[in-house]
Amino acid sequence: MNVTATEAKNRLGQVLEQAQSKPVFIEKAGRPHSVVISSQRYAELLEVEAGVPMAERKRRFKERYADWIAEQNERFEKNGLWNEEFRRW
Repeated sequence: MNVTATEAKNRLGQVLEQAQSKPVFIEKAGRPHSVVISSQRYAELLEVEAGVPMAERKRRFKERYADWIAEQNERFEKNGLWNEEFRRW
């Protein structure tokens, strides 16, 4: 999503909500100026910048989303792959 600085000021609530799912690019004088991202994404970027190894980041991800991953795996085991009958390969 791209917005002007004026639009960002006038629609701050929407900008913040949108930033939870994807970056919001703010333009000033017709040029890219800033990007609004979620605090979670910012923390991830800090980890990358700090040199936290990928294996550690994967471990943290699996730990944080363990319940969701288990739920998705259970759903797959029960129902199979969604739209599997439409795959050509």
